[in-house]
Amino acid sequence: MMSILPALLCLGLSLDQRIHTRSGTLPKATLWAEPDSVIPLGRPVTLWCQGVLEAQEFRVFRNQGRVHSERQIPGKPRDKVQVSITHMTEHDAGRYRCYYIGPIGWSEFSDILELVVTGSYSKPSLSALPSPVVTSRGNMTFQCGSGQKFDRFILTKEGEHRISWTLDSEKNSSGLSQALFTVGPVNSSLNWTFRCYGCFKKTPWQWSDPSDPLDLQFSVSHRQDYTVENLVRMGVAGLVLVVLGVLLFQAQTSQSRTHDAARRRTQQEQWTVEWDP
Repeated sequence: MMSILPALLCLGLSLDQRIHTRSGTLPKATLWAEPDSVIPLGRPVTLWCQGVLEAQEFRVFRNQGRVHSERQIPGKPRDKVQVSITHMTEHDAGRYRCYYIGPIGWSEFSDILELVVTGSYSKPSLSALPSPVVTSRGNMTFQCGSGQKFDRFILTKEGEHRISWTLDSEKNSSGLSQALFTVGPVNSSLNWTFRCYGCFKKTPWQWSDPSDPLDLQFSVSHRQDYTVENLVRMGVAGLVLVVLGVLLFQAQTSQSRTHDAARRRTQQEQWTVEWDP
C-alpha cells in the first residue's frame, strides 16, 4: 500500500506539469500583417506568425477556422512563418489568430488581428465642420456620409501610425446615413490628413472605398500666434542682453576709474617725496 502512494504522487505531478505546459508557459505567439492590416481589394498582403526557434509547428486561424499549418523543416529552424495572400478578397478578410506547438506543449494564441479589405462599396464623402481651415487649437468635427445605408462609418488619420475611430451611422435631415466624429485637439505641428469608410455590421471587415483625402489647413492668423510668441521671447531675450551689457560696461568703467585714482595718488606721493626740502 505504501509503495502505491509514491507512484500516485508522481503521476499527479506529471499530469499537473503537462496541464501547466499546455496552458501557456511558452512565449505568446505574435501575429502581424505587411504592408498593413487594411488592404484594397486585389492587393497582396503577408501575414507573419512568430514564436520561438524550438517551435515544431505553426497554425494560423481565421474566424475560428484553420487556414494555414506549417511544420518546421529539420535542420532549418525558424522562429516565424508567413501566410501570403497574393490577391486580397472579401473571403480573406476577418479576425486572425495564431499559435505554435513546441516540445513541451503549445503557446497561447496571439492577439487578434483584424484584416480588412477595402473597395467592397462605393466611397462615402468626408467634410470638416464648419470648414477644414483651423483658426485656433481645439477639437474638430468631421462629417462622413453616404447615400448607401451603411451601419457604421470609420474615420482614419493617415500617416505612419494610423489612428481610427468607429461610429454607428444615423440619418440626417435628408435621410442619408452619416456619422459625426469629434477629433482633437489639433495643431499645426502634425500632418492632419483624414479619410473615411463605410461598412455593414454583418460584414464588419469589408469596407467601402476610402473617401477623398481631407487635409486640415491652418490659417495665417493661427500661424501668426506662434510668430508673435516668438517675437516676444526674442524681445525679452534681447532686453536681458542689453541690461547685462550695461551692467558689464558700468563695472568696467568703475574698475577703470578706481585704477586711475590709485595711479594718481601714487604719482602725487612720488612728487611730494621728490620736492620735499
